Amino acid sequence: MTDMPRRGGPLRKLGFLTIGRFDAGNPRPGIEETLDVIERAEALGYDSVWLRCRHLQPGISSPVAIMAAASQRTRRIELGTAVIPLGLENPLRLAEDLATVDILSGGRINPGVSVGTPMLYEHYKHALYPNTHELEDFSKGRVLRLLSALRGDPVSDFAGTLGIEQFTNRVQPHSPGLASRVWYGGGLSSAVWAGEQGINYLTSSVVSTEGTESRDFATIQGQQIDAYRAHHPDVENARVSQGLVVIPTDSATDDQIRRYREYAASRFERTKTPQRPRGMLFAPDYVGPADELADQLYAHAGFQRADEIAFALPFTFAPDDYAQIIGDLAEKLGPRLAWEPASDGSAVS
Repeated sequence: MTDMPRRGGPLRKLGFLTIGRFDAGNPRPGIEETLDVIERAEALGYDSVWLRCRHLQPGISSPVAIMAAASQRTRRIELGTAVIPLGLENPLRLAEDLATVDILSGGRINPGVSVGTPMLYEHYKHALYPNTHELEDFSKGRVLRLLSALRGDPVSDFAGTLGIEQFTNRVQPHSPGLASRVWYGGGLSSAVWAGEQGINYLTSSVVSTEGTESRDFATIQGQQIDAYRAHHPDVENARVSQGLVVIPTDSATDDQIRRYREYAASRFERTKTPQRPRGMLFAPDYVGPADELADQLYAHAGFQRADEIAFALPFTFAPDDYAQIIGDLAEKLGPRLAWEPASDGSAVS
């Protein structure tokens, strides 16, 4: 089994998750800001940046397009999605897009996906699937279709020449290794399923209490990671990424610290009891100096079981706040978790 992080032990990969907000009336500056953040992350030595996917909202609705642009501005950093809801996607077409961007990036794409009925589906199902909205299958079979296409399995019963055009029976382009970088998240049953499929497992700041008597977030997250690894056929290569909202304050101004603490306090009530549906339990937000945060993380059952981290940036902060948080995560908290920036990362102002 993969060694658990411990005091003085190495955190193998450090990343963060961004929602990529923009002004709906003038979206370009916000989208450019997201790309600038990814460039800054590479300069700071981060291992990864993950993009949230938000449909019909002023956020990243097309993470594959953002990754394509980011792949041309960066050289090393991994680019992930957390997550693409497959209910709004055709797995074959998505496989073509992901493979294209993975090749452009040099093999740096980490597609995180989810299934289930899309959020607010009743309000736009006729626009999304005019004739098949009642027939669509939103089960895990959609993930299997995507994996099959990414692995290069046949998707057509024809291969050959038609006139002067050449056709293959598998998705083009084919990017070897991309299927092994697919991630899936969810509760206990999803953790078991992801392990059985041999794909990677994403955790977040929300867990489901289904299948457990515990009401402690860290304990439940630890149980789910253990279940994932117990069912993975190649546990030495089973990748788990933990995600929490962690806000270091080492270089923050007094005003920033006040706002960060008010933000965490405003969200604390929801962490006390499971929320419907499916008994969803939220993690508290962690705010404080790096030394304090490191102690809290090393005591966290989920953190103890993951050697890759993608801290989630809060939704509603200003660009200067994100710059301070991203800088302190890499330069203050990272070293206290025994993480080392990538060798080609360079200090930035």
